Amino acid sequence: MKRLSEYAMEVEEALRDLNIGDMQPATLYAPVAYAMEAGGKRIRPTLLLMAAEAFGLAAAKAMPAALAIELFHNFTLLHDDVMDKSEMRRNRETVVKRFGADAAILSGDAMLGLAEEQIFGVEDGKYRRVMEIFNRMSKDVYAGQALDMEFEGRDNVTVEEYVEMIRLKTGALLGAAAEIGGVLAGVNDKVAGKLREYGENLGLAFQIEDDWLDTFGDAATFGKQIGGDINNKKKTYLLISGLNAGNEEAKALKVAVNELPAGDMKVKTVKRIYEKMHLDEIGRKDALKYSAKAMKAAKATGLDESQLDSFKYLVDRLSGRKK
Repeated sequence: MKRLSEYAMEVEEALRDLNIGDMQPATLYAPVAYAMEAGGKRIRPTLLLMAAEAFGLAAAKAMPAALAIELFHNFTLLHDDVMDKSEMRRNRETVVKRFGADAAILSGDAMLGLAEEQIFGVEDGKYRRVMEIFNRMSKDVYAGQALDMEFEGRDNVTVEEYVEMIRLKTGALLGAAAEIGGVLAGVNDKVAGKLREYGENLGLAFQIEDDWLDTFGDAATFGKQIGGDINNKKKTYLLISGLNAGNEEAKALKVAVNELPAGDMKVKTVKRIYEKMHLDEIGRKDALKYSAKAMKAAKATGLDESQLDSFKYLVDRLSGRKK
């Protein structure tokens, strides 16, 4: 099988071939082009292409669906940045910072339309099934975002509730990517379900790792300002685990998050509490737990060891990433 970087390069080339920067009106599509030019890891379309080829389908035939997944993902990022008031992503200004909230919302909507348009490239015999998966995934992502917003106003969110939220918001998209790749290659429902399970658990590991990086990562490599989740009082795996500990550190954490003004001092204070509670270690261990579940699902698809190498490499890459 190809290396992940090869799949990512093929996706980049296919995205360039869409010529989004030439689409009119420029006020609508310039922010879309700006967002897509930022690059990124292209994990989701890579996973779709990887799953398709693992079961015998050439990547070129799965590319329209892969582009749909990547465009949809970036659409959600544009809207997320508006909701989170984020100013930096991938080491540069977000669309909302550069073009304004109105443009970010409208251009995000345009990206959704472009994503759905790409699915028209799926062969007729697979189109209905792919659309079913895509629509289920999109509703899951929206539900996850709604829960994420709801949790911001609650102090009693449990770790279990949070895990379900990120399964919907993050895991559903990766799960759909893997599942669609398999469906396009003609796998049966059981194998498709295992591919979805792989992707969902990969998403859980990815998001918990992302929560960890927002506090303990390095801004230069992470691509976003460190401590943004803390300053925005965003419910993360670390924060919820800490608040539910039921000890003196949990009480101190609640005070620090809710009463300290946003800024470097707040970030440093919360970070020290996390370290005292060993949440820096626990977060990474739990990310690895979901990584192991992902690989268990991948092995249950019946792929041989050589075909599983790429799936394992993707898990390992996300579990120990720095950005």
